Amino acid sequence: MYAIVEINGQQFKAEEGKKLFVHHMKDVAEGQAVEFDKVLLVDNDGTVTVGAPTVSGAKVVCEVVNPLVKGDKVIVFKMKRRKDERKRNGFRAQFTEVVIKSVVA
Repeated sequence: MYAIVEINGQQFKAEEGKKLFVHHMKDVAEGQAVEFDKVLLVDNDGTVTVGAPTVSGAKVVCEVVNPLVKGDKVIVFKMKRRKDERKRNGFRAQFTEVVIKSVVA
């Protein structure tokens, strides 16, 4: 059984026991249970239920493993040739690591 759920503007495939790295969620602590009710699709052993826009009564229960995980560094480098103009910038996205405990449909 799996569900397609929207978390902080992104869609994820949620299966029981699966780890997800979602956009950083403020005000959550390690070990805290979090529920997401924006379930867009549920597949229960071949029976597919598609929401319009969400499936009523369905939710995904997660547990926060790590509230702040930094992603890989992305280097942004801009240069204009023959102008001696260079700009180098770095960026690291922040994520929250969660584990799917159950999918309720």
